[in-house]
Amino acid sequence: MIDAIEYNTEREHLIIPEYGRHLQKMINYAKSREDKEERNKLAKAIISVMGNLQPHLRDVPDFQHKLWDQLFIMSKFELDVDSPYGMPSEEALNERPETLPYPQNFPKYRFYGNNIKTMIDVANTWEEGELKEALIFTIANHMKKCFLNWNKDTVEDSVIYDHLYELSNGKINLKKTEEDLTDASRLLQNSNKKKYTSTSASSKKSHSKKSHTSNTNRGKKRY
Repeated sequence: MIDAIEYNTEREHLIIPEYGRHLQKMINYAKSREDKEERNKLAKAIISVMGNLQPHLRDVPDFQHKLWDQLFIMSKFELDVDSPYGMPSEEALNERPETLPYPQNFPKYRFYGNNIKTMIDVANTWEEGELKEALIFTIANHMKKCFLNWNKDTVEDSVIYDHLYELSNGKINLKKTEEDLTDASRLLQNSNKKKYTSTSASSKKSHSKKSHTSNTNRGKKRY
């Protein structure tokens, strides 16, 4: 009895495990048939079974096309049948995608994030005036907040002004301004208040669920 036990590690590797081993055996059987007409009938039957095993794909465009491609993949492109969509290219399926460039424009100050550079570039396109000045100070205050989240110690406004000047390629210069940025303690206080609000809201939500459950169960008869 023990000698007849078959372990999965000793069995054939499943190319698409979601369909199971029996479907893989059906495909291997279809490959072994010499008559092409018989292989075509078997292939259509296998496609029907695959559709029943994956009902959620029925709403996907080109549902049948996807199933036929998976049939050829599981047969290792060795099943000679007439497909209404043709056999896919093995080289195209195994082709590695191109490497995506990492969207990092200023790796020197990563703690500011990528959106800050985009905001600075937009501010440079605005005409001079009160709106642009307000936007620049909003950006500077946000940079100060990001800096404090990265480093909890206080930071001088001059440091933020220097970084803003560098990131804007010298187009935004607040080094000689007499206006101060928002106080560091106030920025950290607002940040902590948001964290506390979100945490307390989630805890209240879970507490209300427990209360509702206990109230509904209170009137039930226990045996």
